[in-house]
Amino acid sequence: MEITWLGHGTFQLVLPDGETLILDPWTDGNPAYPAGFEIKRCDTILVSHGHFDHIHDALPIAKKFGSSVVAIYETAVWLGKKGVEKSLPMNKGGSQQVGSVAVTMTHAVHSCGIQDDDGSIIYGGEAAGYVLKFADGRTIYFAGDTNVFSDMALIAELYKPDLAIIPIGDLFTMGPREAAVACRLLGAGTVIPMHFGTFPPLTGRPGDLHKLAPHTAIWELKPGHTVTW
Repeated sequence: MEITWLGHGTFQLVLPDGETLILDPWTDGNPAYPAGFEIKRCDTILVSHGHFDHIHDALPIAKKFGSSVVAIYETAVWLGKKGVEKSLPMNKGGSQQVGSVAVTMTHAVHSCGIQDDDGSIIYGGEAAGYVLKFADGRTIYFAGDTNVFSDMALIAELYKPDLAIIPIGDLFTMGPREAAVACRLLGAGTVIPMHFGTFPPLTGRPGDLHKLAPHTAIWELKPGHTVTW
């Protein structure tokens, strides 16, 4: 499959047959979004939580492409009220088949308020992560925004992720020190860092993580550059 980091916590996954997933879509106003990059297809959107920098463009993308949108129950209901026609609510520990991908929702340690149109913060359920199992048997763990938590060891035991996408920026998520422990707990052969460098306070860097987790392959992506996995 082709993996493209679109800056911050946003990713595009394109499967061999063209099926396309967008994770935590923030394109409009994202300072790290690659200039000129165009999302040409989107079958499924996965939303880890309701903060603007992870949900901002879920609605316009879903309307443009008729995408299914997976989110925790409360956030999915909110998206449905805003006009998402194929909102797929779920909760932690649950799994569902979305297109060719088996999606399991996992825990995350983070908050999940949604900023509504009038600027008020409304309840969005809880923040979550996802395990994605593909038809070829490979598995990706997308952590969303989170701190390290000991039950990442259960994610490793239950789902055995081949690739993990985890935040490292610090301040609003775990930094490299905590992310290094996450690498050990998850046991994934390869880790893609995210949620760093978008704003000055997000100071964690892949090089810092590599020093602290030397036995994990740290795959540093550049926004807009597509890699094959």
